[in-house]
Amino acid sequence: MIMNRPLLLALLLLAAGPALADAAPGEFEPAPAPPELPEPLASGENIEPQVTIIRKDDALIEEYRINGALYMVKVTPNTGPAYYLIDNDGDGRMDTRSSDMENVTVPQWVLLTW
Repeated sequence: MIMNRPLLLALLLLAAGPALADAAPGEFEPAPAPPELPEPLASGENIEPQVTIIRKDDALIEEYRINGALYMVKVTPNTGPAYYLIDNDGDGRMDTRSSDMENVTVPQWVLLTW
């Protein structure tokens, strides 16, 4: 009799179940505690980013801020696609350092929209 593969796999897992259940309780590390929930928003608090639009001769620059902290810049040149610069570590500088090749931030373009 030829058995199909899903049935064979299920039988193997059932046979291995008791061996897995015999593991000592001290062998596994406890799961980490879940992160705490953020504080609830006060009524009237703005959760949308502030967008500052700067028009230059060769590009349109949009600066996105939350609580006054700049976290993203969208640059839309007159010719070519728009790209984004993002502050990944919250230090207020856009992360495009040429000397740090380990954490390279690549400009991001929107290729398709629908």
